[in-house]
Amino acid sequence: MSLQIFNTLTRKKEEFVPLKEKQIGMYVCGVTVYDYCHVGHARAAIVFDTFYRYFQYLGYDVNFVRNFTDIDDKIINRANEEGIDWQEVNRKYIAAFYEDMGQLNIASPTEEPKATDHIPEMLDMIQSLVDQDKAYESQGDVFYSIKSFKDYGCLSGKNIDDLQSGARVEVNETKRDPMDFALWKKSKPGEPSWDSPWGPGRPGWHIECSAMSKKYLGDTFDIHGGGKDLVFPHHENEIAQSCGCTGKQPVRYWVHNGFVNIDKEKMSKSLGNFFTMREVYKKYHPEVLRLFLISSHYRSPIDFSEKNLEDATKVLSRFYEGLAGAREKTKSLDLTTLSDFSEKVARHPLTKKFEAAMNDDLNTAVAMAHMNEELRNLNTAVSGKGEPSLEELAIATTAWEAAGQILGLFFLTPEEFEKELFEIKNTDKNLDVGKIEELIAGRKSARQSKNWAEADRCRDELTAMGVLIEDTPNGTEWKLK
Repeated sequence: MSLQIFNTLTRKKEEFVPLKEKQIGMYVCGVTVYDYCHVGHARAAIVFDTFYRYFQYLGYDVNFVRNFTDIDDKIINRANEEGIDWQEVNRKYIAAFYEDMGQLNIASPTEEPKATDHIPEMLDMIQSLVDQDKAYESQGDVFYSIKSFKDYGCLSGKNIDDLQSGARVEVNETKRDPMDFALWKKSKPGEPSWDSPWGPGRPGWHIECSAMSKKYLGDTFDIHGGGKDLVFPHHENEIAQSCGCTGKQPVRYWVHNGFVNIDKEKMSKSLGNFFTMREVYKKYHPEVLRLFLISSHYRSPIDFSEKNLEDATKVLSRFYEGLAGAREKTKSLDLTTLSDFSEKVARHPLTKKFEAAMNDDLNTAVAMAHMNEELRNLNTAVSGKGEPSLEELAIATTAWEAAGQILGLFFLTPEEFEKELFEIKNTDKNLDVGKIEELIAGRKSARQSKNWAEADRCRDELTAMGVLIEDTPNGTEWKLK
């Protein structure tokens, strides 16, 4: 099955055929850097990071561009609230972005342009639109004329005649039409500004992405991504101004991820019902958050709750435990000496099932279901109940681990994951690791001397501390409940 992607523009799945063979141009709208990222931002980042990883797995050379909006009313307001320069706000929250996203194993894009570094490109595009009478200056502002673009509403399905005055746009008496949107904003006293043919000011939000995507990916490119909330007006306006400037459709496949919901409402800063990623990290491992956010299809809404994160923790712990057991079982093998090993991994049933799921509009939910099914097979083989050879087990383990890594999982060793998970769970418990190890050693000694009462006492004390122990061929292992 060839790769199918749901295109918001055509409202259907389509076979993905890039403009250039084995090359992909992909632009994803990044964050406005005025605050810490929340879980909604994490979902968008993970979705398009997974697209990026899978495209590379398929052998594509991907030019992935993700921007920062570093000039905006929200940034200026935050600077005033904190009593710092607006550029300091940018530095602070861009650094926080990298820190928070880095813990999710988000790969670095090819380009990460900042809006304020591309003012000349925006001015060129605005001037082109003015010259073509598709935009107009009014008292230092420049507006795009919606009525100059007959296909306005093609992405969102909205009818321009049905849009009410002032709906989701800033009402401004200097506009010719209330639905026209700002390309350039006249500067106000004390605000950052740049020179332009229409006087000092700063760019509107929508023109940023059109100018930056055009610079790095050309007049037309393969994929433009973002959250579902960006379909209208942001991406709709991008199409209008890009088509108006070049006469070409800017994007071939528009891809949008669904919302993260709390109590059936979209998580967002404007509604005040959001959790920052750093708040989540205090209670849950970042990789747990990643697994949770890919456990549903990217276009579907996903319900954020502590129960769902607890369930995701259990799943990921099982994954790492299975991986540790399979690696231990096959550690005596030198994989480099095995004949056609990579080809056998590529032909493994899990690999084929995984690819089929991912080719169906990146269905990570089904892909993970196949991983869960294969984990049972791995655990059976590791326990000695199955009959695969060590080589067959190594092939299955490699196929399973490779699938997880395409999803951005398993970027730690099982030992590292258990250690970090323990540290998070122990944040408020202040468990004494030395005491735990002392009780485990005491229980071992008691068992060797057949002092079963003392062995049981040690186990009961560990249980009371919230510590689970398991006797394995490699010794007694422990973890928190």
